[in-house]
Amino acid sequence: MIAIIDYDAGNTFNVQKALAYIGLDAVLTSDADTILHADGVILPGVGAYVSAVAVLKERGLIDIIHEVVRREIPLLGICLGMQLLFDESEEYGPTPGLGIIPGAVKAIPHNLGLRIPHMGWNKNIVRNPDSTFSHIEGKYTYFVHSYYVDTDPQYITSTADYGIDVPGVVEYGKVFGMQFHPEKSGSVGLDLLRTFGKITDGN
Repeated sequence: MIAIIDYDAGNTFNVQKALAYIGLDAVLTSDADTILHADGVILPGVGAYVSAVAVLKERGLIDIIHEVVRREIPLLGICLGMQLLFDESEEYGPTPGLGIIPGAVKAIPHNLGLRIPHMGWNKNIVRNPDSTFSHIEGKYTYFVHSYYVDTDPQYITSTADYGIDVPGVVEYGKVFGMQFHPEKSGSVGLDLLRTFGKITDGN
């Protein structure tokens, strides 16, 4: 069973629907015991970083997420959920994140001559062929975001070109992140979620 963390900041219905479509059992929950006994955990997210952190704190979920990582339960952050895995975000001023993966969330520069937010389909270029999700090479996924993660290349599986290299997939042990929305990325996204499901099988 996969636990989708409920903190009122995610595209949870579509994530649940996508998981059900590929035959993965999932539950939307903020219950500590349920999360910590799951085979895998998904941290979704759409919205403001500051608000998301505030709700995670209010529901006591930050310590639970860190315990998920300590127990090596596979964890997948999606969109804002991926950004929350890092040290901090500059959105609305410096805001501490979960500090699970080293790095910072920064605004996509406005001087690139490109529309902000970065919205639509973009191609993933694999930077680390040994990563779990390296089969994403050359595949298009659906992005909607105004901020990107600035992190060490060792954690980056793939990037998408949007005037700068935007990390699309990150990996750190059994912690994974997808800046794009796999649940909105058609067959490619479903395949990525299947891969995450396979990772959880041994947990």
